[in-house]
Amino acid sequence: MPELDATTPSPARRYDVWLGGNETSAADRESAGEIAGEMPTITVAVRENRAFLVRGVDWLAREQGVRQFLDIGTGMPAAPNVHDVAQEVHPDARVVYVDNDKHVLAHARALLTPVTPEGRNSYIDADVRRPGDILGSDELSDTLDMSKPVALLLVALLHFLGDNEDPRGIINTLVDALPDGSWIIATHGTAEYMPPEKAQKLEELGTGTFHFRSGAQFAALFQREDVQLVPPGVQSVHRWWTEHPSDVTDEDIAWNGLAARVVRKRA
Repeated sequence: MPELDATTPSPARRYDVWLGGNETSAADRESAGEIAGEMPTITVAVRENRAFLVRGVDWLAREQGVRQFLDIGTGMPAAPNVHDVAQEVHPDARVVYVDNDKHVLAHARALLTPVTPEGRNSYIDADVRRPGDILGSDELSDTLDMSKPVALLLVALLHFLGDNEDPRGIINTLVDALPDGSWIIATHGTAEYMPPEKAQKLEELGTGTFHFRSGAQFAALFQREDVQLVPPGVQSVHRWWTEHPSDVTDEDIAWNGLAARVVRKRA
């Protein structure tokens, strides 16, 4: 286990604080507390975002027959994990987890073992800013069959990419590698439901690594001829894949969810 950096908060471990995890440092807890002071609903938002991920993976596996998942920015393990959900539906489901936080990956290697003999998980130590490292890795090619549909999961990740880091170019590189019939599930923090000064303060507390985008800006990152948004399109995460009324509001969440299908046009 790599030594935990007690001085610099990690976005993954800060997220884990709000989920109720305990593998964190004082810096993580302090940073999480400061953000919660400005946005008291952050715990609700994070937990609803996690529930969105679980429902999305279940829907892809159960309703769309997806058996392969590429989860970039996986974060600290938090049951149920992607493979727990997917392999319950399809025992032979395969999952590749990607993160650039070595503490996260140390936990992933220790905890994220397949729940079925037929299932398979692998882990890549890589940064989404270098998508070629992910797509060219032996772990990916050994685990996923890139000739068959893959679900690309970009959950609570893209708001850590500034416009100067070319998030759309990164997404295009990843989508270009997906086979026909693949899927994308993504979420993004939005400031549409809070005063501008509040959004600016939250971005500052994110130590310059967090960037709000509007729902329209989020959707624009995925605008391609071969990508179709699935109804209801860009919506608050608590509105996706649920038949039960919720007491939470868009203001509570401040997090947009998106699902899309890759439908390639053959030459």
